[in-house]
Amino acid sequence: MKLKIAIQKSGRLHDDSIKLLKECGIDINNGVNKLKTEASNFPLEVFFLRDDDIPQYIEDGVADIGIVGENVVLEKKKQVNIVEKLGFGKCRLSMAVPKSSEYNGVQDLHNTRIATSYPVIVEEFLKRNNVTAEIHEISGSVEIAPGIGLADAICDLVSSGSTLFMNGLKEVETVLKSEAVLAAYHHLQPEQSKLLDKLLFRIQAVKKAKNNKYVLLNAPNDKLQEIISLLPGMKSPTVLPLAEAGWSSVHSVLNENDFWDIIESLKAAGAQGILVVPIEKMVI
Repeated sequence: MKLKIAIQKSGRLHDDSIKLLKECGIDINNGVNKLKTEASNFPLEVFFLRDDDIPQYIEDGVADIGIVGENVVLEKKKQVNIVEKLGFGKCRLSMAVPKSSEYNGVQDLHNTRIATSYPVIVEEFLKRNNVTAEIHEISGSVEIAPGIGLADAICDLVSSGSTLFMNGLKEVETVLKSEAVLAAYHHLQPEQSKLLDKLLFRIQAVKKAKNNKYVLLNAPNDKLQEIISLLPGMKSPTVLPLAEAGWSSVHSVLNENDFWDIIESLKAAGAQGILVVPIEKMVI
């Protein structure tokens, strides 16, 4: 029994999907132009597909799971389960209008023409906001639509916003925040579910590691309790005596989001020789 996974054959999520599987200890021979391959050390069969096709393959049970943009899952409206958000491929689906346009709120989109590759998501957004607009579905180069008179506004994926700026547009509404997700077939067999649980265990360990740093520092014993109080850790910090009397070595784990504030507080409390080490895997 093998677990069949679909990933993008090319595009922005392909490299990160392969990287994630490798970080999970899964060895994949990703040859040029190969549409199917197998892992050598995990019961996993890999299909390389167009991203827009992945939800359909999962719904049909051809693939058991797939790595795909959340925006694609929501747009295609296929019967699949999102089982894990993966933390990469982050972007937003946004409304944009010409820079010269006055924009005071979503009601300004009423009776406009909106060009997009995501008509389902846009229609739902407009309904939520009681806005009536004409949606023009186009498959590419959406940002050119206002300039050639096809539309008054667009809704497209945005990462940095530089493409909008270059085409004389400004971002005015965030319709959806998206990232890569692991999606699964609704009716997995018990054996496939067990394999998925094993894969999820590895993925979650990799994700936790990326969100945390291992910290080692030297602390004077008279400041030890104050320094320990600043370190949340997984349970509690590890404290070891140093060869120099009156000093201890303190080891802990810090979340990336709190990292700099806590490091500054540790320094102010008397910590010295602070070392920060990336964590490869983190199993709790």
